[in-house]
Amino acid sequence: RAKISGDGEYAAVGSESNDGATFLFSKKSDQPVWKFSMPDRSSASPNAVLGVITAVLLITLFITLAKRYKRCPSNKILVIYGKTNSGASKCIHGGAAFVWPLFQAYDYLDLEPFVVPIDLSNALSQENIRVSVPTTVTAAISNQTGIMQNAAIRLLGQSTQQIQTQAQDIIIGQMRAVIATMKIEDINRDRQSFMAKVNDAVAVELEKIGLSVINVNIRDIDDESGYIKA
Repeated sequence: RAKISGDGEYAAVGSESNDGATFLFSKKSDQPVWKFSMPDRSSASPNAVLGVITAVLLITLFITLAKRYKRCPSNKILVIYGKTNSGASKCIHGGAAFVWPLFQAYDYLDLEPFVVPIDLSNALSQENIRVSVPTTVTAAISNQTGIMQNAAIRLLGQSTQQIQTQAQDIIIGQMRAVIATMKIEDINRDRQSFMAKVNDAVAVELEKIGLSVINVNIRDIDDESGYIKA
């Protein structure tokens, strides 16, 4: 045994036993008066490590789940796709939803309006007279239930330029179809009626790809025969 302290009547000495105990001896006797047992660090240390690991895992799990809770701004549509139990995708406007890792992914559709310039020329009227109708159409992705699902299917992941190109082709086709049903005189005399017919025809077709018409502005109407200018 090795003496540790002992200025008074008693002396504390270390034990050579495996349990790491400390004994209190009387200076007048070699018999131990008291035994102090040291804590077993071999069992406490793994428990502490396990607690730290558990805490780290729980914090990591919480952060991961928090990041998967997605809020949707008012000027966007949150599109969740994958295993949604709601068809091809689940569309949310102005709310929030949890996106399950591995099973689901998400993207956004922008609701900002965009302008589609239409330089329509040589459209045949009912009398087979060629008409030029330069037009500007303002459109946007619709936030109406059903129509925004069409946008998620047709437009998700496309740039604004790509969406404008699709819209432009549809608008030109519908304007040609409307002009073909009208006479030059009718187009020139009642431009509001002509604009309303164009708006109705264009709106129905654009809804099929998830777009809504905000405004149709016919800048000018001209024909090859010079009837309108005359």
